[in-house]
Amino acid sequence: MKNRLLLATLFFWATTVVFSQHAEEAAVKKVVEGFFEAFHNQDSIAMKSFVGENVVLQTTGRNKEGKTMFRTTPIGKLYQSIVSIPDSVQFEEKLTSWSIQVDRTMANAWVGYEFWLNDEFSHCGINSFQLVNFDGDWKIIYLIDTRGRAGCLDE
Repeated sequence: MKNRLLLATLFFWATTVVFSQHAEEAAVKKVVEGFFEAFHNQDSIAMKSFVGENVVLQTTGRNKEGKTMFRTTPIGKLYQSIVSIPDSVQFEEKLTSWSIQVDRTMANAWVGYEFWLNDEFSHCGINSFQLVNFDGDWKIIYLIDTRGRAGCLDE
């Protein structure tokens, strides 16, 4: 009897933890997807709703000479550049893969992407989002991405 009660308690605890973990991962994914929906709609106000204060935006990759480049861009510059894209330019960042880890109030979303400009492939890489759960509200606090062309469209 004690063993059954112990097993039932462990099963209940494990399923609660697993379901809670999946719910948090889904919430994180929803924030990242919402950010990109706003990005594609060129809606800087909506984009801002998915990020925390003092968000850090960085990029790394290799330049034409093969040297590592690394730069930090103020988030305001991203907002300005997105809203200033003319209607004649089509752009899409296709999200290709997801890996999300959550621990209490912190999460990481490792998201593969391909970037297309006027229906032509431009580059690919990984977006690494760091998020914090501010009392039930996940916000992006840090984003770094890689950019390159090599191996992007390999099957």
